[in-house]
Order: sequence, then structure tokens, then C-alpha cells
Amino acid sequence: MCQHGSEGRPHDLIQPGSVSAEGYYHRFAAHLADQGFIVYCPQNPYIGGEHFQQLQRLANPLKLSLFSFILSQHERALDWLTTHPNVDASRIGFYGLSYGGKAACRVPALLARYALSICSADFNEGVWKICRDDVPFSFLFDEEYSILTFNLGNTFNYSEMAKLMTPRPFMVERGHDDGVGVDSWVAYEYAKVQRHYDKLGLPERTRIEYFNGGHTIHGVGTFEFLHRFLNWGEPPLR
Repeated sequence: MCQHGSEGRPHDLIQPGSVSAEGYYHRFAAHLADQGFIVYCPQNPYIGGEHFQQLQRLANPLKLSLFSFILSQHERALDWLTTHPNVDASRIGFYGLSYGGKAACRVPALLARYALSICSADFNEGVWKICRDDVPFSFLFDEEYSILTFNLGNTFNYSEMAKLMTPRPFMVERGHDDGVGVDSWVAYEYAKVQRHYDKLGLPERTRIEYFNGGHTIHGVGTFEFLHRFLNWGEPPLR
């Protein structure tokens, strides 16, 4: 399952030529298909600017959120995918960038049919990012007010969501120059995940890869991670 980011379209992950395909996604879904993976790229509802944010506002009084709908969407997608005889239901992974990275931390944590998850360009100290007013990348200064999640600070930060993946593999992909945060925040939050897996005797089932780059798919360590834990041989040399 390859998931686009905010205002993205499935074809951004596959087709060459667009700014998104070349600048952010690097056609990672197409490259995975070339390596023999069955790739499905759903359209998530975080598109349409104010329209999807209004959906969040309508959902909140019902004790729902945008991810309530995304979760059900992925449940149905998994139901459908597993009807195909060429799909191994025990080896379905999730790999998302940006808002798709948010989905990668939330959806597989609740849907155990996902065998692993990779969060790219989103993993962070999420509570600080929402509340701090002394950093330029704070969501306090962002037009996406739908990001604010009721009671998140008292319940699940990114590390807690990742821990719900246990014992399934979980990986973070982080560009040093990604403007969604800074390496120190990401490393601080991820250290809790690594310690959790270490304490359970599963240190090899989680990793983080830093690379020189920004808000983009890197597709090196993550591809190795997919090949290893979905048992799909060795990735080709790049």
C-alpha cells in the first residue's frame, strides 16, 4: 500500500513528469512494482483544501475524525486486495509520505492485517509540533487547522502509535533538510520506539534512515526494509 501526501493523487506516485512525482515521490510506487511488488495506491480524502478540513469539523462533534473514514477505507481496501489470488494477505505493507506518513503511523497501528509500516517525512515530536510557538514549522502557523487532534497530548504521540505496531516491523525515513521538523526532535521521539523494540528483544524490527534531502521519498533503506520483512528477496543495486 503506497500512500500519497496532502493534496496528492495516486498517479503522483507512479507517472513521470509532474513536480510531485519527480520532486517528492520519485515514482517510488512504480519502482516497487518494477521490483515485483503488487502496488496499490488509494486516494485518501485529504485533498480539496478547505473541503476536507470541513469534513474534519463535521466529524469532530460525532467523536470522529478524518482518520475514522480513512481507517474504514483501508479496511475495505484490504478486504478487496485479499480476494485476489496473487496477493499474500500475510505480506501487505504500508509506505506513506507526509500526510501519508501520518496515515502510516495511525492506520497500521489499528489494522493488524498490515504486516509492517514505513513513515516517511512525517515522524516527529507531534505534541511539540502542534503546541510550540517558537519554531517556524509549528502547526500553530499552518493553514491546515484539521491537524489539531483532541486530547492527542494526553494519549498518543508518534512513539506511542509506533509501539502499537509491535511486534510488526516499523521504519522511519527522514531527510536532514525536511522542513516539517528538525533531526533532534525526530531522533528524540524515535529513541522511545527503538528502546521499546530493544526491551522486547526485537531490535532488528525497527530502524530509522536519515539521508541528505528534504521532504521526499529516498527509497534506499526503506526498499531494503520492505524486501527483508515482506520476504521478497534482495533489492536491486541502485
